[in-house]
Amino acid sequence: MNAPVLALRLHPADDVLIATRQLVAGMQVEGVRIIGLVPAGHKVAARAVAAGASVHRYGQPIGVATKVIRAGEHVHVHNLAVGELPAARHRLDVAVHEAPSVSASGRTFDGIVRADGRVATRNYVGVLTTVNCSATVARAIADHFRRDLRPQALAGFPNVDGVIALTHSLGCGIDREGEGLRVLQRTLAGYARHANFAAVLVVGLGCETNQVDALLQAQGLARGASLSTFTIQDSGGTARAVERGIAAVAAMLPRADEVRRRPVPAAHLCVGLQCGGSDGHSGITANPVLGAAVDRLVALGGTAVLSETPEIHGAEHLLTRRARTPEIAERLLARVRWWEAMCARHGASLDNNPSPGNKAGGLTTILEKSLGAIAKAGTSPLNAVYEYAEPVSSKGLVFMDSPGFDPVSATGQVAGGANLLCFTTGRGSAYGCAPTPSLKLATHDDLVRRQGDDIDLGCGGVLDGRHTVEGLGDELLSLMLATASGRRTRSEVHGYGQNEFVPWSMGVVT
Repeated sequence: MNAPVLALRLHPADDVLIATRQLVAGMQVEGVRIIGLVPAGHKVAARAVAAGASVHRYGQPIGVATKVIRAGEHVHVHNLAVGELPAARHRLDVAVHEAPSVSASGRTFDGIVRADGRVATRNYVGVLTTVNCSATVARAIADHFRRDLRPQALAGFPNVDGVIALTHSLGCGIDREGEGLRVLQRTLAGYARHANFAAVLVVGLGCETNQVDALLQAQGLARGASLSTFTIQDSGGTARAVERGIAAVAAMLPRADEVRRRPVPAAHLCVGLQCGGSDGHSGITANPVLGAAVDRLVALGGTAVLSETPEIHGAEHLLTRRARTPEIAERLLARVRWWEAMCARHGASLDNNPSPGNKAGGLTTILEKSLGAIAKAGTSPLNAVYEYAEPVSSKGLVFMDSPGFDPVSATGQVAGGANLLCFTTGRGSAYGCAPTPSLKLATHDDLVRRQGDDIDLGCGGVLDGRHTVEGLGDELLSLMLATASGRRTRSEVHGYGQNEFVPWSMGVVT
């Protein structure tokens, strides 16, 4: 039997090893004698590091030593800080890489083709709100059609996945001409147009800043068989508005049920890439596995959307070098500079990220987290950069500006058109984003044992050689296609998705 792998050296230039299991004092690992206790996923010094010297992981700097670090010592927040970011990180050094050649030709999934040619992976009727004040009515309308509460509500509509209400806390007390309202309206319009919705009902209060008619006009939406609207005030109050909404949804259901799945090319997949509850294993297992699947999807003509701008901070130079053009690279850097300026205005720091949970899992600085996070994007060229919730029209790998908070980021990706989401986690995440199915990837075996009910694919076998990144990338692509064909994810089984709709709150609330 082979000896267990205790730690990994990710790059010859690295100053640290990554513990694959808990290390204790006296162990000999990669020629280094361990000093003290090093938890799984954390870093141990592969050699002595002087105070003030850069510490490298992935062959890249992740911070500076705040004191002398001895070989074999635990490297974490007590002796490592972000320091000054490398001066060359903003260098425009565009080196276009062609999409890797992978044997994935001819792959299809059973999709739902809408009349305008868009392809859906799910078939919902949605109830959206213009403002927080109409949330209760919207939820009451959707609850009337819940299969778990009223089994007969959708009995005659087997091809409808459900009726869901997506509510939020915004829509009033904001500048009518400001960025906050524009972003909210763009997000709502993205959902109203989403291929995974057969039809949508928009419910307003009536006196809010985000007026229904203004929303439709600003976003080029038109009422019709698949888009209905009303307000509580013009309906005569809550009870009548709920009755009106139930009747409106009931009228939409027969047409929504007419769909049938049929084989379509994998190029119709648009996949949002997310990581949440990351740990020290994320950049070694689940994120590279997702990156390998992304490369295969891109080779098939599909689209992958990387987001969470604060979580590429310090690693953006690795993305700009993959940009198709200098203009795309500069657009990405402009979004990074926006975040730097915004944090400066508010006296904040982008190194407030990683979170306490990330740090408990072994991630020390934002540089380290970002370097692991961009592994989700594989190695394909960067073809476009979008603002939050903008419609994604480019194929291949693209970037969408968003906060690092997963529900806000994923909401923007879905608004942009993502019809599938892949979400890596090391600490353990419970998340869904209806109407788009979300696949959960675990970074290590302990998480699968502890929280396997929430996990769709375990990637821990990469740590000990039971699996390869490329092999699991193939498996994940197959799982993505099966999910797009209707296979339910763990988050869908548990009913996640309605409460996780969180548009980005921007601007002043008055």
